[in-house]
Amino acid sequence: MNELQPRPDPDVLLRRLKQDEARASRGQLKIFLGFAPGVGKTYRMLQVARDLVADQTLDVVVGIVETHRRRETAAMTLGLELLARRKLEYRGQVIEEFDLDAALARKPKVILVDELAHTNTIGARHPKRWQDVEELLGAGIDVYTTMNVQHVESLNDVITQITHIQVRETVPDSVLDSANAVELVDIAPEELLARLREGKVYLPEQAKIAAEHFFQRGNLLALRELALRRTAQHVDDDVLAYREEHGLSANVPAGERILVCVGPAPSSAHLIRETARLAGGLRCPWVAAYVDATALASVSEGDRERLETHLRLAESLGATVVRLSGSRVADALIDCARRKNASRIVIGKPTHSRFRDRLHGSLLDEIVRGSGDISVQVISGESRPSAADRRDAPQEATKFTQYLSSMALVAVTLSVAWFLRNSLAIPDPEMLFLLTVMITAVWFGRGPSLFSAGLGIAAYDFFFVPPYLTFAVADRRYVLTFGMMFAVAFVLSELAARVKRQERDARAREERTAVLYSLSRDLASADTPARIAEVAARHAADVFAASAVVLVTNSDAPLVAIGASPANALLDSKEMVVAHWALEHLRLAGTGTDNLPGSSSICAPLHLGPTPLGVMALLPRIRQPLRLEQRAFLDAFCRQVAAALERSRLAEEARAATLRVKTEEMRSSLLSAVSHDLRTPLASITGAATSLRDDSALEPLTRFELVTSICDEADRMERLVSNLLDMMRLESGALVLKRDWIPIDELVSSATVRLEMRLLDRLLQVDIPSDIPMVLVDPVLFEQVFVNLLENACKYTPPQSPLEIGATSDAHAVVVDIRDHGPGLPVGSENKVFEKFYRCPTGGRSCGTAGAGLGLAICRGIAEAHGGSIWAENAATGGVTFHVSVPIGGEPPPVTDAEGVSL
Repeated sequence: MNELQPRPDPDVLLRRLKQDEARASRGQLKIFLGFAPGVGKTYRMLQVARDLVADQTLDVVVGIVETHRRRETAAMTLGLELLARRKLEYRGQVIEEFDLDAALARKPKVILVDELAHTNTIGARHPKRWQDVEELLGAGIDVYTTMNVQHVESLNDVITQITHIQVRETVPDSVLDSANAVELVDIAPEELLARLREGKVYLPEQAKIAAEHFFQRGNLLALRELALRRTAQHVDDDVLAYREEHGLSANVPAGERILVCVGPAPSSAHLIRETARLAGGLRCPWVAAYVDATALASVSEGDRERLETHLRLAESLGATVVRLSGSRVADALIDCARRKNASRIVIGKPTHSRFRDRLHGSLLDEIVRGSGDISVQVISGESRPSAADRRDAPQEATKFTQYLSSMALVAVTLSVAWFLRNSLAIPDPEMLFLLTVMITAVWFGRGPSLFSAGLGIAAYDFFFVPPYLTFAVADRRYVLTFGMMFAVAFVLSELAARVKRQERDARAREERTAVLYSLSRDLASADTPARIAEVAARHAADVFAASAVVLVTNSDAPLVAIGASPANALLDSKEMVVAHWALEHLRLAGTGTDNLPGSSSICAPLHLGPTPLGVMALLPRIRQPLRLEQRAFLDAFCRQVAAALERSRLAEEARAATLRVKTEEMRSSLLSAVSHDLRTPLASITGAATSLRDDSALEPLTRFELVTSICDEADRMERLVSNLLDMMRLESGALVLKRDWIPIDELVSSATVRLEMRLLDRLLQVDIPSDIPMVLVDPVLFEQVFVNLLENACKYTPPQSPLEIGATSDAHAVVVDIRDHGPGLPVGSENKVFEKFYRCPTGGRSCGTAGAGLGLAICRGIAEAHGGSIWAENAATGGVTFHVSVPIGGEPPPVTDAEGVSL
């Protein structure tokens, strides 16, 4: 029968699926890595590109390649498509840079971008070229690039020690780690020095200086070793990723990797340091693993503090810290060693008695037997804990109250059994004492449970087992009873401890999950950075029992506080230094960490990948370091906040982009709408003025007609420009109302006076009752409403047609009706006519014959600014009626005569 395969972890499968989806939409990155300039990275990259074009007919484009006047390198670009460079002016000089926008528009399958660590000139989109590459990869374009090992960020200090030269241009390690392929371009240092002397690396003057400083043979050997190790590390990471992707459990001895078992014992500190020295000698990575076994009793607070100290020590020495969980310590460690592809397991030599191994089993023996092809190395720990360990790990005081409570329970049980002794058979009191043992095991744990078992056995033997009132046992069968009571006490205490531990862990996981769920729910409803910061600070203050301050990056200042809980929480200048350090290095800093531990705050960076967004600063009420699981939880907490801030930023950019699109659409609509209307009066004015200038023999009547035409067309243009300006004021919100109480008939009368000449050939009928109340409006603006409506009516009605103006009122508003007897509006356009630049289709009112389509839109904007409304209706007998509703606005002031007497 085949052995059943373990059920795959759904979280692992989901994470793998997301990674596959991300890889599918992202371009592939290949880095040609060298240990110094001149090893042939660019040449090799061009050679591979030419092979791709020749063999696979791929679309390959050279984005930017620096030949440094090397003829062999320049010759390799022949036959490849070259992307034009972007020219930027900087300090009076024109500098050519990589054109990112052109590359995105061209979007080839593969693009070559030389010198990944290059710093772009001011004016480029990104300050660093590797950021340009990240955008290309995000657009789905494969990128081939080059870099030297001295540009790796994590090796910057090492490079400085080797070469005594500070490298300013660096690339984050995450870029190199995320590369799909890293190809080492390697030559012997002697060959590189020969190329330097031949002038194939630098010009002769520069080559001489370089040979005396950077290009010393010792430097090149050290840099070559770093490049080889960095490439091997990337290959090792690829091996681990492949093993995880395919679920391989067999160990692959491709390289050394050490796993050390860490626990709360004081000797673990010595074990960690020994392993660090061993890994340093082997030049290999190492993992510090601790198993939080559910089968063991919970550790004391002192042991937990000592364990956290050991884990922080391992992390500071370069280990990858892993916290495991499982019912068996040995199985969890061996499984971790296989997943990490460890070549050896380091474990401390046991210092306890053999009796304990026989009782609980030997951890060392289980690891040795189950390790298979993994080597096991046993290292002796310190003979006794150091003074620092004794000082840092105070022993937990014994809880005497639990033992007193156990004694009281046994006394109560004895009293009940003695009271019922005449009605109970001999075995029955045994059950009562066994019940007491069970209760003590569940409530108080192993020690009090065994103590109550001993007291119960003594009481049962003394009072209920013949001979009575002595500890002698006449029947040997009771010895088995006593042994069973001890065994039951021990087993129940172990099971109870395990259940309590599982319950505590489950409750802790549930609390963390509930906090993250509540945080994500509240962040989903927050739409601004300030609101996000307020939500994050409130949750952080509750979860971490501290004052919380959220700081974000700003164009005016590196960090600005935008949210705090409580609201008066602030960071002083000293804590701001810690926050800036955390933002700059994207690492946890502050009290209890290895970075600026003297601070009273804990600052965690808010970032997504290499992009810093802000800092979450915690001011604990009780100054104590965060435990490892709290650090992991804080990291998950900050990632959610960072994602919300990034979402808010992207939403703001989307709104800005939408506004720009709408602005462009409005600009295009405006140009198309007014181009003809502006050109027509300008043409008329130009023609009439030219005739007046060139022909001095014109008749007086002709001259009068030309001047009148100029004035009419100028008035027409003035109205059009005024409409445009009014529309801009309405759209921008710059419209300021200067309200005053005024009768409706005065507004209508003033509008008709302004249009007196245009209304001469219309039969105007005004019927406004005298009891219509005054309205609180801006007289100038609301007069413009009636002017636009009357102009619209004159424009689309024949001469001598009636034009009727009426008004009605109720308790809340005054409604003015303007009715014409023209062709009316097309069906369905009654509301559309109030939209900007709208023109009625052919068949109704010939709205397209003149005008820019702004007059009625301005009427609606002014009416709505006053709290009113406007609408249009086709009359049953022909024509259209425009209704303007104006709120009355309260009680008007009393009317007085010239001497101030009320009329």
